[in-house]
Amino acid sequence: MTLRPSEISRQHQTEAYFLDGVIPQAQKIECWIEKAADMLAIRTEAKTLYWKLDDVRAVPDQGGKDLLVLRTTSEPLPRVLLTDPSYIKHLPKARKTPPVTKRGKLVAWSFAALTSVAIIIFGLVPLMANQLAGFIPPEGEQALGDVTLTQIREALTDEAAPISFCTDTDGTRALQRMQDRLVEAQALETPLRVHVLDHEMINAFALPGGHIVFFRGLIDKAETPEEIAAVFAHEIGHVASRDPTRHALRSAGSIGVLGLLFGDFAGGALVLLLTEQLIEAQYSQGAEAAADSFAYDMLLQAEISPAALGTMFERFLELGGETDGITAHFMSHPALGDRIEKARHAEPAGFQAQPILTPKEWRDLQSICGDSHERRGKSLKN
Repeated sequence: MTLRPSEISRQHQTEAYFLDGVIPQAQKIECWIEKAADMLAIRTEAKTLYWKLDDVRAVPDQGGKDLLVLRTTSEPLPRVLLTDPSYIKHLPKARKTPPVTKRGKLVAWSFAALTSVAIIIFGLVPLMANQLAGFIPPEGEQALGDVTLTQIREALTDEAAPISFCTDTDGTRALQRMQDRLVEAQALETPLRVHVLDHEMINAFALPGGHIVFFRGLIDKAETPEEIAAVFAHEIGHVASRDPTRHALRSAGSIGVLGLLFGDFAGGALVLLLTEQLIEAQYSQGAEAAADSFAYDMLLQAEISPAALGTMFERFLELGGETDGITAHFMSHPALGDRIEKARHAEPAGFQAQPILTPKEWRDLQSICGDSHERRGKSLKN
């Protein structure tokens, strides 16, 4: 508000309505432009107010969109409502964006807000996820895995029905034989629930509740059953360490925070992003190293060469995984070459490996999704 100018040149007088920002009731007023003083005069029943013309701005009409709604940059709440939208031609800066004031303070607050979000996502959420994972009962963890697996199957298909599980009897029997051989000398707290999804993606991952999921594409690209067994053992290592549960809680928490900030807190985008996060689970370097070490021990006890894990990593590199995003779960760290070397050196001198499957069982496993697909893997001959 300003004082009444001493020199008045009244122009463009009209009737309007005024909201003072305090009482939720519009007052009928008269307003005009005092040209000599460059003021918009607003005469209410109690007094006459003056807004500098340079400070008058038009704001969107949120009602019927047939009014010209004015405000002043000097006060955020009062509004003048005119029934004649053409009146804006008398207000030279009504369409101009208000200048940003206290820019330095705004930048400081924005930086503080971003820092707070980063602390929550990268510090508080992982800490809480790690602690909460220890309190989730087995049935709760299993339910989390069940729901997540359903979401993944639905998200990976363009059809009405989710992608199917591969359940060929002979192939399932061969996969079970591989599992029995791997876990024979292990005491796993979480029972394994192993699935093969009929999808060309070259990947495998673990979910909460003991779920281990292979994609058909991974089995197609493997050249020996030992390569599948090595990936199997790696994923069992994640299950044994409960990495999928911590990762799911961490991803859901982080995405939830972002959803609160940017909208779509419980919408489709959140589900799809969480699904992608779980399929391409990029665990910490420590968790990956621990799963590799677990796999080496498991493979040795099952009389399988740990070098098979390195061979599978090399196969991912040959398939262009690092550049095209294939098998992102295994390509999540730049030191993949080191992991290949460690796998090669994990086999002790004089170690005698034993085949994990017979040639027929390996063919059965490769055909676990049936013979209707064009097979891209190499089958062993009799």
